Amino acid sequence: MLKRSSIVCLTILGFLAYSQPTVAETTETLEELELSYDEVYQSNKDEYGNKISDSQHFTVNQFKEYEGIDQDYINWATDGRFTVEVDVAEAGLYEIGVAYRVTEETLVPSEGAILINGHYPFSESRGMIFPSEWIQNETTFEQDRYGADIMPSQSQLQDWQTFRLGDSRRVEPFAFALEQGQNTIEFKHVRGEMDIAHVTIEPVTEISTYDTYISDIDDEEVINDLITIEAEHPSKKNESSIRPIVTQDPSVSPYETGARLLNTFGGDSWKVSGQSACWSFEISESGFYYITFKALANNDANKDIYRTIYVNGRIPFAELKSYPFPQSAHWENQTLANDANEPFRINLEAGMNELCLRVDDTPTQEVQNELTLIMAEMDELTLSIKQLTGNQQDASRGWRIEDYIPDVSNRLRSWAQKVETGADKLRAASTSEGDSVQGVSLRVAGDRLRSLAETPNELPNRLNELSEGSSSVSQVLGDVSIALREQPLLLDQLFIHGKTLLPDAEAGLWMKTKESVSRFFQSFSGDDLTTVNTEHDVVEVWVNRPRQYVDLMQLMADQQFTPETGIEVRFSLMPDEQKLILASAADSQPDLALGISNWLPYELAIRGAAVDLSQFDDFDDYMNQFAPGAFMPLMIEDSIYALPETQDFSVLFYREDLMDALSLPVPNTWGDVVDILPELQRYGMNFYSSIAGGAAFKPFAATAPFIYQFQGQIFEKDGMGVALNEDEALQGVQFMADLNTIYSTPLQVPNFYNHFRYGSLPLGIGNFATYVQLTSAAQELSGWDIALHPGVEQEDGSVSRWASGAAQAGMMFNGSDNQEQAWALLQWWMSKETQREFAQTLQMTYGAEYMWNTANLEAFKELPWPEEHKDVILTQWEQLIEVPKTPYAYMVEREISNVWNKMVFDGENARSAVDDSIITIDRELRRKMEEFGYMQDGEVIRPYPIPTIEAIKQKTRESE
Repeated sequence: MLKRSSIVCLTILGFLAYSQPTVAETTETLEELELSYDEVYQSNKDEYGNKISDSQHFTVNQFKEYEGIDQDYINWATDGRFTVEVDVAEAGLYEIGVAYRVTEETLVPSEGAILINGHYPFSESRGMIFPSEWIQNETTFEQDRYGADIMPSQSQLQDWQTFRLGDSRRVEPFAFALEQGQNTIEFKHVRGEMDIAHVTIEPVTEISTYDTYISDIDDEEVINDLITIEAEHPSKKNESSIRPIVTQDPSVSPYETGARLLNTFGGDSWKVSGQSACWSFEISESGFYYITFKALANNDANKDIYRTIYVNGRIPFAELKSYPFPQSAHWENQTLANDANEPFRINLEAGMNELCLRVDDTPTQEVQNELTLIMAEMDELTLSIKQLTGNQQDASRGWRIEDYIPDVSNRLRSWAQKVETGADKLRAASTSEGDSVQGVSLRVAGDRLRSLAETPNELPNRLNELSEGSSSVSQVLGDVSIALREQPLLLDQLFIHGKTLLPDAEAGLWMKTKESVSRFFQSFSGDDLTTVNTEHDVVEVWVNRPRQYVDLMQLMADQQFTPETGIEVRFSLMPDEQKLILASAADSQPDLALGISNWLPYELAIRGAAVDLSQFDDFDDYMNQFAPGAFMPLMIEDSIYALPETQDFSVLFYREDLMDALSLPVPNTWGDVVDILPELQRYGMNFYSSIAGGAAFKPFAATAPFIYQFQGQIFEKDGMGVALNEDEALQGVQFMADLNTIYSTPLQVPNFYNHFRYGSLPLGIGNFATYVQLTSAAQELSGWDIALHPGVEQEDGSVSRWASGAAQAGMMFNGSDNQEQAWALLQWWMSKETQREFAQTLQMTYGAEYMWNTANLEAFKELPWPEEHKDVILTQWEQLIEVPKTPYAYMVEREISNVWNKMVFDGENARSAVDDSIITIDRELRRKMEEFGYMQDGEVIRPYPIPTIEAIKQKTRESE
């Protein structure tokens, strides 16, 4: 184990780089993992085909664990698992349906796993999401103080629903292979509160064509009626984040000049495969109807947007699967029709009916999958070349790559052919005759691959063209793959009609000209959220966050804080926090600022512009809700000048699938990391530390944790010097450099998220931003998790894991005349109840990616995040520490970074490099301390005591 008293050095024996197995070979040879559903399905389809068999229905008292039970449902979360014994007459492919209801309102989806005859049939069966249904609580929109529509509140339905097991990327449910005779189907609970009532097993069937659908209905009459539905009022949706949109266009309904009305639906909030929305309507007469959507699909030239259409819970006929909405720059009335533009007749019964649209990227999935495989193969080739050349790029050195990788040119040409074939498939799937933007990008990538194939020996010096850099082929393919997955569609109205003349989709030229002129003159009246002076008795708050955040904050204050206290509040957008410095200098500052960088309160406070919050009588009690270490950069001596508003975290992210395949443990200490590095590197993988996240400059967030974990300090206690030359600090600095010089971890990784997804860096230190990316943009990765930050084992067996975590803060200004009112507002805003409600409303309204990492620890415990992840983060926050601020701290940060550079690139001794840097630091220390009155003529006038974790904890203990 690596302990602070010593540095363990590891010598790795050399080996032939080009003989190392790749990541893909590792996962195949070390452990047999399940194949993906697509691979399994194709094999099963060839073997079984579609067999005709009777459906089977199992109620709760027929589940193996619940025979004879006298109730209608079980609580799956409580019971954990149950088994169904199925006897099928003929081996074949079957769908599994589950009747369930969600029993708690949460944004964390319910999830379960399925085993067939004791095994997971494919990798996706390890974690299948059971979708929820949401409704908008208001049928008419309320308005805020500025006359803008307020986003409606939402509720999660807890009604019974039936779900045929599948995933969001596929319209069809999963087809499970069952053998003739007895089969055991085991249902394992993963997360979420839900009840289950029954399970249905039925054979896979094909959806009929339109001609068959029409021939099965005797009536041919089309009812001459017109029902108009405003799209912004869906009856239900399967994600809370699919929402109404403000569209200021006279072509939409409703519309009012200058008003921010929620008058359309979807757009970028409705673009991920699997998201669906439904609209209910009532008709008076049964018969055939046409269905028309007033839609706008204008995201990319020549790229179709796809939706699968459901009528009363089912797809009427095959032509409504992956139905295309062609790209258009203008609103269009698009009637469901065939390729010859003949409208489809949809049979509807009198009474209530339901129309649903589901996002569907099926027509491009084959190309997406192919691009993913190509990118993975490119990464493998890049790793092989780097291993062969020692990652050296020297234009004057020649390489004979083909001697070691004989098929390299063939690989490049093969990829070029596949990429160009992908462009052809995209063109064939499109209703447009030309290439889409993505198709053009693929053809450019194909040309570049062919160019590389002509001179393969130049690859070591042209990796930036192949797989590294913002314009590489790999990056282009990744961008195309992401763009193909996104299917945004904006709806204004839906029409259920007969042979009736529909309203024009676009407003006339005269109306558009009139509205353009009106908006021009209204633009001089100013934005309702701009930072301007307000009335004397109104608390003015500047917020460095996007508009949707500020809108919600204003709404909550108007509905809760002002009625309770009588204090009027005005929140304003602050696009650039540097404006606070200028406003303070001009004595036009607000009362309160929120969402600002954690270093800014100190810079304003030391110049006399900030309020010492610790002067308020109830402050000591209030600060108990926050991590003590988060206050350190907000303090000057014993005074605290801001509250932590949001909080970051540094934890270990790891790929469970790859770690299991390599039979490697999740590291707990840096010693454990050192132990597993040879095995990782043997297979072309590595470990990511925060040191690799930057370029030449390494911030405190990357360097300070190493010093603190070895029990070192950065500053002397009196603030008049640094302690970097003490043994403990030197050990931290030495190990920080050893990670690169001895243990060969990456020197620089511009994007850990991408390398983590592709498997070249299967574990590493990440933060809140990494967590958001993986949870919202990497749905294909189900086998990842987080653990505590690796630390240094101490003599008593404990592990020192000190790491940074400061994010944004909130502060008050000395120039404010409303300090008591501003303090009351800040207390309300950062309270447990307000932070919890804000976080939940933000995600329910705008989507799961709008995570709010509140600094209030009690509020964080109740956020809609997975409980196991919250536990890890809260435990890590017990060792959260930030570097205290001093007038010369910026020079210390820069010099520690310089020490790392000297040790890694120049081979300089740690103590020598630190001693040189201390000379530079001391020179700046004297200059800045004289500027702020702590020194005079090189002599200390008064000390600058450095805040400590122990002192802050003592302060909170005394208040209890």
